[in-house]
Amino acid sequence: MSVGRRVFPALLIFAAAIADATAEHGLARALLLCAVPFAAVAAIAAFGECLGAEAESLAWLQAVLSSIVVVLLVCSCAIRSTAVQGVPHAAVSSVIGALALLALKATLAFVPQLRRLGEFWPAKP
Repeated sequence: MSVGRRVFPALLIFAAAIADATAEHGLARALLLCAVPFAAVAAIAAFGECLGAEAESLAWLQAVLSSIVVVLLVCSCAIRSTAVQGVPHAAVSSVIGALALLALKATLAFVPQLRRLGEFWPAKP
């Protein structure tokens, strides 16, 4: 999966979290609405990789976490659309949860690289 497909939704969600922190809730809502289709495409691609023949052992977990991120984004957008004044705490919590899952996904993607890095160190004599 291309790096841009993984990074762009994360950047939009991170920007939305910053906008929420600075009380720019309208901007945060727009950023989250833009992030939903990109996150959905990333989740579909992750499921495609999971079904592929050369799928890694953690590919299914990446796919499930991607789909949960999409669900959290949709929930946050839905909660924000019914808000009359300010933004409900559940909407902000959904964004923070999505960011936490994206951090977990990045960590899981980095684990195989650590295993390969261990091959460069010589074994103990």
